[in-house]
Amino acid sequence: MRAAPGRGTLAPMNRRPQAVVIGDSEADATQLALAESIGDLLARLGMTVITGGRGGIMEAASRGAVRAGGIAVAVLPTTDLDDANPWCSIVLPTGLGHARNTITALAGDVVVVIGGGAGTLSELAFAWMHGRPIFACTGSGGCADLAAHRPPDNRASSTITACTDLAGLEAAIRAHCAARGLCVTSPEPSHRP
Repeated sequence: MRAAPGRGTLAPMNRRPQAVVIGDSEADATQLALAESIGDLLARLGMTVITGGRGGIMEAASRGAVRAGGIAVAVLPTTDLDDANPWCSIVLPTGLGHARNTITALAGDVVVVIGGGAGTLSELAFAWMHGRPIFACTGSGGCADLAAHRPPDNRASSTITACTDLAGLEAAIRAHCAARGLCVTSPEPSHRP
């Protein structure tokens, strides 16, 4: 049990753990397959998957989560609900453009980065500055590989864990959640083709 915010007594946490998945909207086939597998894994761990809601990595992670029976949340840069990819279960239109990257980065208990360019870099920086643990999928290129080998600065406000495969990512997320009292489930085998 965790203490409910603003209360002096311990109460059960009523929300599911949340994982933000960030990466490029113009990802290659290997990155997309990885993102879909990660969305699937996170959903099977009982985590809500949050993305920027558009295409590429965001759509693939959402698809993996929903196909595994999970929830995919979109934090859109636009004001139109219909701008979300078709796999999003919940759509939050912000109308903030790239400024929505702050909201996306702070919406999770953990942040998983796959590849990524400048937009991903801004989300990564916000996650770093605000103490969100970052799990970088090494070998996926872009920001993920850079962050795995070199933190954004010396402030040590967060942690960056390099994950070379899905098993390593799962173990790292489980360890993080256990240390913080966040409940994750044992994943059922994937039922995706």
